[in-house]
Amino acid sequence: MKNLSQTKYQSALEKVQNLKQKYGESWNSINPENAARMITQNRFRTGLDIAKYTAAIMRKDMAEYDQDHSQYTQSLGSWHGFVAQQNMIAIKKHHKTTNKKYLYLSGWMVAALRSEFGPLPDQSMHEKTAVPALIKEIYDFLRQADAVELNDLFKRLEKGEDVQDEIDNFETHIVPIIADIDAGFGNEEATYLLAKQMIEAGACAIQIENQVSDAKQCGHQDGKVTVPHEDFIAKLNAVRYAFLELGVEEGVIVARTDSEGAGLTQKLPVSQQEGDLASKYLAFVEAETIAIEDAREDDVLLKRDGKLVRPVRLPNGLYKFKDGSNIDRVVLDCITSLQNGADLLWIETPTPNVKQIAHMVNRVKEVVPNAKLVYNNSPSFNWTLNFRNQAYEEMLAEGENMTAYDRNNLMDAEYDGSELCHRADEKIKTFQKDAAREAGVFHHLITLPTYHTTALHMNDLTKGYFSEDGMLAYVEGVQRQEIRKGVSCVKHQRMAGSDLGDDHKTFFAGEKALKAGGEKNTSNQFAEKKKTAKRELVMDK
Repeated sequence: MKNLSQTKYQSALEKVQNLKQKYGESWNSINPENAARMITQNRFRTGLDIAKYTAAIMRKDMAEYDQDHSQYTQSLGSWHGFVAQQNMIAIKKHHKTTNKKYLYLSGWMVAALRSEFGPLPDQSMHEKTAVPALIKEIYDFLRQADAVELNDLFKRLEKGEDVQDEIDNFETHIVPIIADIDAGFGNEEATYLLAKQMIEAGACAIQIENQVSDAKQCGHQDGKVTVPHEDFIAKLNAVRYAFLELGVEEGVIVARTDSEGAGLTQKLPVSQQEGDLASKYLAFVEAETIAIEDAREDDVLLKRDGKLVRPVRLPNGLYKFKDGSNIDRVVLDCITSLQNGADLLWIETPTPNVKQIAHMVNRVKEVVPNAKLVYNNSPSFNWTLNFRNQAYEEMLAEGENMTAYDRNNLMDAEYDGSELCHRADEKIKTFQKDAAREAGVFHHLITLPTYHTTALHMNDLTKGYFSEDGMLAYVEGVQRQEIRKGVSCVKHQRMAGSDLGDDHKTFFAGEKALKAGGEKNTSNQFAEKKKTAKRELVMDK
């Protein structure tokens, strides 16, 4: 947004100047320019300000995707505010804009990394308050990134550098978060209360799944139990009411269906008339035809197509769906959700296969033409093996001689430089573009990237550091790379707000301020040096 910072600065400056006149001599020590600068550096005062701003961004992006499927969006999951902050700083540095770049908040990572109970599986056992707490933490770090960068620009402006245009056209690090509310952590009232906390913390998009909340499983594990459509619709309504109550009118609801991999339901809905939603749900339940005299005491019986049937019930009381009904259930889940308040869909799939995703989405689009997906590019998939299998099938169909490959061992490193590898990697490279174009995927995310990158980087660092390499492992593998690549947190004191704090202290205490950024601050060792022209050495002949 053009000239936003300068407009806000001038407005803030005039306001503080008027306040000084109003309150007289008691405000003599307040410098209007300093106050206006601080106001400019903190554009968003509340989480609701953030939610309204980012919801408008998502709605704009969704409309643009409807017109052009190449305009998809992306995000990476973050389990800490610092991780999200560095993600956005890197995006601005490498791609010059945060346009169509979001953040994802994964319930899996909250459970595994943020619970006071310790590391937990993705089964909704963590404290529900950990989710809004992480949303707030992420936006605190993103607002700090704004303040640090703008503070640097204002300091350069004071020194006479021509950076006014950079200030006027400053792009905030604040971007939309798609936040995981799991299955709602209880009944619809519990869902509403938690949704409010998440929205108040800044969430503009809430993702909710159709599993039973007290039996919730990770979407990539077995044992998933879904709820009837009426129950799920009540929770969609709860989230919408939360958005409306808090004034976030453009809030986005992502309805996730786990029906593709779920074979169980906890309860049988009550059908009011033939062909209603409950009736359609009941039609998927596996049942055996019986005679009334064969019914056992306390049996649950249904009338289906004029016959008496007994639903298949497991010893734990759960009911079993018919084998092979999963795709039909996914399609009905999606259509029903979109017709009852959801804005986007999330389909958990067993593998990342564009044709399989498109098969389901195209059936949904027959009823809801503008249906759009949020898709989990999950680390739970073995991407290398999945796409080598897909490439193998294609090469085989094209008549290629595949005898050089062991179909049962395509993951083997010996194939890393092969034609099969190249074709598979190209398919992985274009997967997001292909799925956006062919399968209605509006938003691509990776749920757990920073969980894995943290583990990988610690593996590499500890291998060298605790060997004969010692500090060289850190210097060569971390610090020198930060310097060469211009990673912002190489100056970790600045990134944590030390320079910003020094300036604030000066505003507050003037020359009496005790500042950290003096000559003895070791961060000065990382000051950028201006490059000088290399001089040629001339040898006397």
